[in-house]
Amino acid sequence: MSQRLVAGIDCSTQSTKTLVVDVDDGTVVASGKAEHEVTGTGGARETHPEVWWQALRETLAATGRAGEVTAISVAGQQHGLVVLGDEGPLRPSMLWNDIRSAPEALELIDALGGSKVWAERVGVVPVASFTATKWAWLRRHEPETAAATRAIRLPHDYLIERLSGHGATDRGDASGSAWWSTATGDYVDEVLALDALRLDRSLLPDVLGPGEPAGETGADAAELGLAPGILVGPGTGDNMGAALGLGLEPGVPVISLGTSGTAYAVSESRVVDPSGTVAGFADASGRFLPLAATLNCTLAVDRVAAWLGLDRNDAADHTDVVMLPFLDGERTPNLPEAAGTIAGLRHTTTPQEILLAAYEGAAASLLAALGVIDRHSSGLDPTAPLVLIGGGAKGMMWQRVAQRFSGRAVSVPATEELVALGAAAQAAAILTGEAPEAVARRWQTRAGLLLDPTEVDAFVLERIDRVRRLTAHLNAWSGWTEG
Repeated sequence: MSQRLVAGIDCSTQSTKTLVVDVDDGTVVASGKAEHEVTGTGGARETHPEVWWQALRETLAATGRAGEVTAISVAGQQHGLVVLGDEGPLRPSMLWNDIRSAPEALELIDALGGSKVWAERVGVVPVASFTATKWAWLRRHEPETAAATRAIRLPHDYLIERLSGHGATDRGDASGSAWWSTATGDYVDEVLALDALRLDRSLLPDVLGPGEPAGETGADAAELGLAPGILVGPGTGDNMGAALGLGLEPGVPVISLGTSGTAYAVSESRVVDPSGTVAGFADASGRFLPLAATLNCTLAVDRVAAWLGLDRNDAADHTDVVMLPFLDGERTPNLPEAAGTIAGLRHTTTPQEILLAAYEGAAASLLAALGVIDRHSSGLDPTAPLVLIGGGAKGMMWQRVAQRFSGRAVSVPATEELVALGAAAQAAAILTGEAPEAVARRWQTRAGLLLDPTEVDAFVLERIDRVRRLTAHLNAWSGWTEG
């Protein structure tokens, strides 16, 4: 019997990765990768959507198996704003880590009645990352572009529409827009009507369920080497895709160590966090995915290592230094204008101790976020290992700090492209009728390294927390640069 093959796409901030996967056993039979160009200085971060489409073409061609694919789906970077006119994209997409809309986020919070109202009615409290704030920024700063907009899409939506001809999204990615509610499962008219947004819901994509295909490949997909008429999944956001790729059961804690960091767990119940620390997202399985994100993770630590002239693993075993590596501003805690802070330096401090402090400062924010998720969700399983994924997960120092700060066993799956694998599981589920998370469990995607638990280093965590609280006013100060 011939193989049944599906394609899973990860359209991330920096690159597109494509996996061609055997439906029956999860074997990756071919893969491809293409880099993206990200432009912008200061707080701006942008990529033209056509870059993603061309990267998808390149990666499918690189697999050499595109013509054999029987279903395809896309998991994409969350929150980006794609504005379409009559002839396609009107401008480059504002990406999730574009922080220019921080003032608009604060205005939106006030306009609806405060953080508590947002959390209860929508599920998230606006920050600069979310799509609604970027649309508000565009209306204020580029009103002609906003007036010419005929459709608004998220990054994964754009690719799904090019593949299927259907303006569609899924509940997971939609929940990161700040105008779709986990309470009602629908767009929130009260939010769309806010003066800063004034958005007609006809400009937004249809929201599909976990097992609902967006359609079939059409004319645009022919240039990708795909056969006409193959099924296209609804797709999802990248974090939701990774959760699918892991086949997560509710309560299993996950930390993703990439350029940014995320902490999340699947929850049976909807999450409401008025502080905004935890975004009460939906997931791609019909449940919920409470998630906290940091802007500074592996990239910040690697930058510190480079400044010190050290290899990233050349960190001390112990340090009295505390570093808050908020080099790009920060989202958790929500300090978009923050800069990095170092405390506790002495004449005897070594570069290796400073590097360890950078690891500890980045990890402490993520572990604290898991604690908030535990309190607001259906709860974390106290016996479950902490699952480490992302580019930093294989790093020895990241693993050690995760053990010390979590007190849990630490699981590091051998599979690296979990976002693309989650998209592939969704595509396979569209074919077989299974739940996508069940497909991933059948594929045994969490197999890999398992590290024993160690005692929680409560003293260091408390020291980091004290410095964070003491420097909160300094980090919130917006006067680091002139103008």
